[in-house]
Amino acid sequence: MWIKICGNTTLGDAQLAVTHGADAVGFVFAESPRRVTPESVRRITDQLPHSLEKFGVFLDADFAAIVDTVRVAGLTGVQLHAADETGLAARLRKHYVDHPVTDGRFGILQVLHYAGDANRFATQLRSLRINTAMDAVLIDSCTATQQGGTGIKFDWAGARDSFLGEAPHLRLIAAGGLRPENVTQAIQTLQPWGVDVSSGVESQPGRKDPKRVAAFIHAARTAAAELEKIPVRREYNVPAKV
Repeated sequence: MWIKICGNTTLGDAQLAVTHGADAVGFVFAESPRRVTPESVRRITDQLPHSLEKFGVFLDADFAAIVDTVRVAGLTGVQLHAADETGLAARLRKHYVDHPVTDGRFGILQVLHYAGDANRFATQLRSLRINTAMDAVLIDSCTATQQGGTGIKFDWAGARDSFLGEAPHLRLIAAGGLRPENVTQAIQTLQPWGVDVSSGVESQPGRKDPKRVAAFIHAARTAAAELEKIPVRREYNVPAKV
């Protein structure tokens, strides 16, 4: 189970993710109570383990802005909320093949919003199969005014069949409204490749609660271990990039 703790604003919060065994941390460079600057993030990433993946979250930024932010902030991946209609993911993939980051790896997560229409969601997932630039698809909720970061969970039961059906083809990350209290149910229902949390482990916007971070990661690891004890019909045969 791949676990990302997102919306970090301080070194102490990012280190909580490290202490409790998260795989990745995220920093928001879009309009948000958790918005940070590339320079402030660099002061954090310079003090984090090389093995920890460090993602920047972008909404409408263009190629040049993303590349510059990655360089200044010391990131190892990006999370793209805008639809990939301009081939941004492919441009970024090529760029980081030709100009690798320090440790040589670069992760690209594409966000897809589940808006309550199971058939449309299934069609969208199938269309993403051909986008080989992506490492994983992060499934989030949205509202009329927020593209992610809502703290609201999507309809897990409605999305379940698509999660299970597309798992052999795509790495799917569940996000949106996850908390220590419900991440076990989310994993049991969706059987995702990974989970992502931000507001669900906060004491206030932009500040992580140590006990909630620890509880979330423990619950997610435990739920994933329980799933491994029963026959799970899907396998991941493509080498992981993220």
